Amino acid sequence: MGEYHIENHLTVIDIIILIGYFILLIGVGFYSMFKHNRSTVKGYFLANRQMPWLCVGASLFATNIGAEHFIGLASSGAAKGLSVGAFEVTAIGIIQLLGWVFLPVFIATGVSTLPEYMHRRFGGQRIRTYIACLYLLLYILTKISVNIYASALFLNYAFSWNIYLSILFILILTALCTISGGLASVMYTDTIQAIIMIFGGAFVMILSYKEIGGLTNLYRSYLNAMPYNNSTENLTCNQPTMRSFQMLRPISDPDMPWLGFFLGHTPNTIWYWCSDQMMVQRVLAAQSISHARGGTLLAGYLKILPLFMIIIPGMISRALYPDIVACNQPSKCQSICHSKRSCTNIAYPTLILHILPQGFKGIMIAVMLAALISGLTSIFNSASTIFTVDIYPNIFSFRRNKIKTRELMIVGRLFIILMTIFGIIWIPVVIQMQGSEIYVYMQQVIGFFAPPIACIYLLAVLWTRTNERGAFTGLMVGFSFGLLRMILDFSKQPPLCGEKDTRFWFIRRIHFMYYAMFLFWITFLTCVIVSLCTEPPTEEQLFRTTYWTRHQQLQDEQLVMDGKIDGTNSMLR
Repeated sequence: MGEYHIENHLTVIDIIILIGYFILLIGVGFYSMFKHNRSTVKGYFLANRQMPWLCVGASLFATNIGAEHFIGLASSGAAKGLSVGAFEVTAIGIIQLLGWVFLPVFIATGVSTLPEYMHRRFGGQRIRTYIACLYLLLYILTKISVNIYASALFLNYAFSWNIYLSILFILILTALCTISGGLASVMYTDTIQAIIMIFGGAFVMILSYKEIGGLTNLYRSYLNAMPYNNSTENLTCNQPTMRSFQMLRPISDPDMPWLGFFLGHTPNTIWYWCSDQMMVQRVLAAQSISHARGGTLLAGYLKILPLFMIIIPGMISRALYPDIVACNQPSKCQSICHSKRSCTNIAYPTLILHILPQGFKGIMIAVMLAALISGLTSIFNSASTIFTVDIYPNIFSFRRNKIKTRELMIVGRLFIILMTIFGIIWIPVVIQMQGSEIYVYMQQVIGFFAPPIACIYLLAVLWTRTNERGAFTGLMVGFSFGLLRMILDFSKQPPLCGEKDTRFWFIRRIHFMYYAMFLFWITFLTCVIVSLCTEPPTEEQLFRTTYWTRHQQLQDEQLVMDGKIDGTNSMLR
């Protein structure tokens, strides 16, 4: 790193901490192997629905707060201030929407995956297959690739480890945690990871607040945090403004317009917390609906932490080390962090390398590995669940009745490897297109595809007149417009500091949140119009599949005998 290189050797204490961390993880994995039956789909993918509320809430939090949060949220805090905190705060209420509105419906239908719910609600296979494939695409574009990239940034900058060998080691450990015990192993390890992340993050937070001298000094120092520039160029890119300490800003603000946030980002949040397989799978594994709701409440309280534990420390990092974190001169940034755009992505690693006492680096390595592994194990388990339950049986529909549970277990494990390969292949695109804020990149990509899915799930759960034709047509229209925006966005890279923005005016002028709002409402109108112009759904399709019919009693026992409706559901008792 040239003149910015920092001593990064590990002490004996660091190594002991890391060894203890790995032993703890492996021990939890073996514990779950013996405690839970993994020989069935329900046992492997839903932990036999025996998880207590503490594990559910901790797993929701740990799954959400991956390495991309520690790197990405701190980066956005360093670059733009408090505005990114709005993403975290709004999730507190949306998580409760999952527990009190969506979850009772999903439980009443007895489904294991969200695409399976769509099959139960609308009939047919095309919506189920489309949504399953789209989920897997989003996991590759926004979760697997970004998690691995964020971890590579940390390891490369902070410890000068070989990136590829480090990532290979982490992926092997992650795969072992996922493959060995299924969702039970994932949720138990998530509980351990959540504890490690909270205490480790809180330790860095306290030291950073002490280093800056309190929030009052942060306000003054952050506004003046610009790098020293000894060149003739007068580069003022990414200069902090008075709005840096506002979360919601005017409707024309390029970072966080309040109208676009409420109307455009809310559908993304609903998709993530209420209809994303990765998150909903955790509450479906709860012992009862009370434990599931207790888990959502705990996760809501924990979601308050990232603002104080990650975002503000990211701002502190810029204020303390502006020549490194606030770099805006392309050639200088390249020498510091191997990126010409900005070095805000190394805000969190820079902070912990400077303020942590000797012997505590092992703790923060464990924190970052906890964030990475908790995210990847959750992604892998949910992705393999979707593939084995919703896609694989349909590919081989001619032998669906002959597919054995053992075959599904093997296919699910092999699919994890395939997903990882695709995620690694996508990393170069993430590097080129994420600019200096990988968290904002994630929100943009989610905004391309998530609003139509959120719209259809809302209509499916809350409006009994929604039918299959309306839902599928709405999804196709929303996907077409979302794909168009993604192609235009990715056709040209964002400009470097001092360069003219030559991207399409459509991309420059229309904020991605406003476009997400457009995608939601075009999907809504299309679905409503087509549904009203075609035949209504059948009674069988509405049986326990909407919020208003979730308590319906069986009237036609033949449906149960035919296996079309699951008449038993212990979680509702």
